Amino acid sequence: MLELIKQPWPWYFSGFMIVVIMLLLVFWGKSFGFSANLRNLCAMAGAGRKVKFFDFDWKSQQWNLLFLVGAIIGGFISSHYLSDPNELQLSATTIKDLKQLNISFNGELNPTELFSLQTLTEPKTIFLLLFGGILVGFGSRYAGGCTSGHAISGLSNFQFPSLLAIIGFFIGGLLMTFFFMPYLFKI
Repeated sequence: MLELIKQPWPWYFSGFMIVVIMLLLVFWGKSFGFSANLRNLCAMAGAGRKVKFFDFDWKSQQWNLLFLVGAIIGGFISSHYLSDPNELQLSATTIKDLKQLNISFNGELNPTELFSLQTLTEPKTIFLLLFGGILVGFGSRYAGGCTSGHAISGLSNFQFPSLLAIIGFFIGGLLMTFFFMPYLFKI
């Protein structure tokens, strides 16, 4: 059984599982969104006493917090016990594109130029993380949810604002990939 879990699964399996989860959520009258957990955690901590946005019944969203905990535990288990010990395989074009951004490929999932404790000592990295976090936080609040909430829950419920948000997320991703990232990583 462990060997079955450790091997790569076909891409369509995750799509099928998302459909199953969404049908169950619709059946129980729930909507999914990962960024809603931040609001829940702030409400649990008592932020509703100072900010009206956090003043709501967070206990009705406990199931979403369980999903958050499950995602963290699942990520830990998969990275420590189920990961493939072989090197990650990337195309030559991707490796070439990474080199143009001053990022070397060492066969691991996360490049050390971006994901190491040493990079946290560089002011550029701290600025990028802080500014990126502000943009993500502002964007998900302004859009009324995160990409998973809009793309999975919103689109499956035929919500037009979710379609607009996804189009905006996609355009922002393209701008970041082709215009901003090459500039930021060459500085």
